[in-house]
Amino acid sequence: MSFSHDTKLSDICAKVKTGERLSLDDGVALFNTTDLNALGKLADTVRRQKHGRTTYFNVNRHFNPTNVCYVDCKFCGFFRTPRQPDAYTHNIEDSLRIAGQAVNEGATELHITGGLNTKLPFSYFTDLLSALKKQYPQLHLKAFTMVELDHFAHFYKMEDEDVLRQLIDAGLDSCPGGGAEIFREPTRSMICAHKCDAERWLDLAGKVHAAGLKTNATMLYGHIESFEDRVDHMIRLREQQDKSGGFQCFIPLAFYPPDTQMAHLPGPSGVDSLKTMAVSRLMLDNFAHIKAYWVMLGKRLAQVALHFGANDVDGTITEGGELTESYSVESNNEVKMTKTELINLIEEAGFDAVERDTVYNRIEKVAIA
Repeated sequence: MSFSHDTKLSDICAKVKTGERLSLDDGVALFNTTDLNALGKLADTVRRQKHGRTTYFNVNRHFNPTNVCYVDCKFCGFFRTPRQPDAYTHNIEDSLRIAGQAVNEGATELHITGGLNTKLPFSYFTDLLSALKKQYPQLHLKAFTMVELDHFAHFYKMEDEDVLRQLIDAGLDSCPGGGAEIFREPTRSMICAHKCDAERWLDLAGKVHAAGLKTNATMLYGHIESFEDRVDHMIRLREQQDKSGGFQCFIPLAFYPPDTQMAHLPGPSGVDSLKTMAVSRLMLDNFAHIKAYWVMLGKRLAQVALHFGANDVDGTITEGGELTESYSVESNNEVKMTKTELINLIEEAGFDAVERDTVYNRIEKVAIA
């Protein structure tokens, strides 16, 4: 029996077996295939070569210091203007209280991202990190996307290196991967016209890596972008990884339309999400980890995604009432799972659950009963 009824997929399989890097045309062909099972099997084969049955999770908490933002991205249901009644900015005391709750729940990571709030001095962010690190030195502070770093440099008229130096001195341990959205123009300008462009995002990621910190990388899919846009995005990340080597994980983020300016769109289907996961694993040959972000996929589809190339499901994502990051979350706004629930989710899918810290050191390996 041949590998697939799709001859293009069979040809790409031969490339994967010999370690040949896939092209943009190859990536588009993978998205266009009608043989979902074969695509998943190919991605799963690569995943198992890299990680076996190991699937990572962590105990973390997302914390948004402020939801005030001047960047009115069309896909975002999170941001508020300063005059809206539900706009907020947490003070240091509130932030320490939330971090304390996270520590009590066993969190090893505080994931900090928020709006671009022009009412705050730069010292707000360094003071925030310093207070958190002093009070809870055991917490890894994963904070500030490339978009936030770009805002800091431009708004406060600072050099990139100075921004990073002050944040690192204050307690910054690594950076998340948000704000990448879709790199290719004109799509990027159509959905987030006021954010930094692709070249700036990638350049800043390289500077963070050069400073000795790890980052993640994301892609928002399922809105107005094309398959070519998605594959181009992956190739640019792959090229940056060749240069700076600091990306740990790639996270495809499924667009959730409600409460956004693109609420009329349906969002990605389950098949589209599984294809995106598989293509990510195959295109990003120099990324160790691909994440099935359960908050945006939903728990059930995240389990299936583990068979389509993903080897991480993120974490418990307990949070203090805000939405996680600058994106809406899965239906019913489920943003919390216990550690036991996460382990069960992974094991029910047929994989070995391994608790990790932010930089993928194993904390605990959980054997299947």
